[in-house]
Amino acid sequence: MLGRLWEWGLPAADCVVGLSFVTDRREFGLQQGQRFSVLRDAVHGDVYLSGEEIELLDTPQMQRLRGIKQLGTADRVFPGATHTRFEHSIGTLHVTQKLIEGIRLNAQLEPRHSLGVSDTEARSIRAASLLHDVTHIPFGHNIEDQTGLLPRHDEPERFEGMFAAGSDGTELGRVLARLELNQDVLRILTSGGIHPDDPLPGDIPPFWAQVVSDTICSDLVDYLARDAHYTGLQLGVDQRILNYFRIDRDSRNLYIDLAKRNLLREDILSEVVRLLEARYYFSERVYYHHAKVSAGALIGRAVELALVSGVIVDRDLFEVTEAGLFELLERRSADAEPKTGLRIRRLVQNLRERRLYKRACVFTRADNADAQLELVSRFFSRGAHLRRQEAEARIAARVQASTGASVDIVLVCPARRMQLKEVQTHVRWPGEKDVRPLSEYAERVPRLGDLERAYRDLWKFYVLADSSDRDLLERIGEIAAEELPGTKNGYRP
Repeated sequence: MLGRLWEWGLPAADCVVGLSFVTDRREFGLQQGQRFSVLRDAVHGDVYLSGEEIELLDTPQMQRLRGIKQLGTADRVFPGATHTRFEHSIGTLHVTQKLIEGIRLNAQLEPRHSLGVSDTEARSIRAASLLHDVTHIPFGHNIEDQTGLLPRHDEPERFEGMFAAGSDGTELGRVLARLELNQDVLRILTSGGIHPDDPLPGDIPPFWAQVVSDTICSDLVDYLARDAHYTGLQLGVDQRILNYFRIDRDSRNLYIDLAKRNLLREDILSEVVRLLEARYYFSERVYYHHAKVSAGALIGRAVELALVSGVIVDRDLFEVTEAGLFELLERRSADAEPKTGLRIRRLVQNLRERRLYKRACVFTRADNADAQLELVSRFFSRGAHLRRQEAEARIAARVQASTGASVDIVLVCPARRMQLKEVQTHVRWPGEKDVRPLSEYAERVPRLGDLERAYRDLWKFYVLADSSDRDLLERIGEIAAEELPGTKNGYRP
């Protein structure tokens, strides 16, 4: 069971919690007389959870997230970045409640123009925010976004399996069904409601999903603040932005009101842009750091080899932690063809001991804009793992023939857009009647275009090798460049 600091079932609305004075349980998403627990979070301080939410947290499926780091292999670069998806899930629920409070206050101030959030709606949205990462596999972004072998963690099928309540289902699914939350939570987490042209399953209001998974949402606000805290990077995330969200009465979209007396609120717009800049800053400094990419490539390739050789199946990944994945790969590698099994074990051991592969080639988007699409089509699309393996083997064979050195080569080709998202958060612009995605005003906010171009230029195709010899790496780079005609290597070891 999850440890609790305090727990009550008192009917009184006012009570003393440590040194804090709680005047209204609804401020924390709690109803009168409802049992709740208080957890101390390293980023947000006290976080209040209902008894139902504690039940969800105490399922094996949620507890597994204690063993999955939020930033995957980033702790090989930033040693403090060992925070997990479990604590991020709790933090996201907390930020969700803060956002709901802002929406409710704005609805009270201007009831003609915006809606509030009912207790019933808040219950479902809070549960969805708590469970939004439950389908993550260990090192998921490396395995899903670099190998292309598996669908992303947020595909509807993954959630449907995780929330199944029958005899072949999960404990989490059965708890959700007993609480009669399973349908609402599934709709929220599989909703296409971020984009106005996408369908909404079950006709749920768009804001139900947008609170948790829009471009600017509770998920983003928590992980930026949490990642800054644990990487030690000095970046403040001002949660003031949460006070400016509203729900449009007509479309039921969540939006930020940028208009006041028909004039643009530059201060709010600058807060929005600053948050998007912070997301880019972390992408540049942390999420796509070259050493993190190398570490992720090791585990990604080990899992790819194990999947392709059939010694593990997709389902195995949905039930293990990071430590469990290492053990699974090492154990099942004995069932693979000897050469493949040895490579799997070496890749895992190298990651355990932080013997990261070094860069021999780096093909940036800036130098290879014309070749990028062909590279992605050749090395990232479904079935591309075979072409990657063949290219790696050819480069390694040519290096050995040329230098006598036996090297292991790993190609890393990200998806073309990686994690780039257009700014779909809705806004009300001065002089406009309807709320629209902020991306539609990019011409009026030049910094949005700058950020989108900067995101696209983070794309890099790597040729990595298990050597620290600069002369050998340079020779590998020459041979790799010959294997990839029409490209320009911008890196020198």
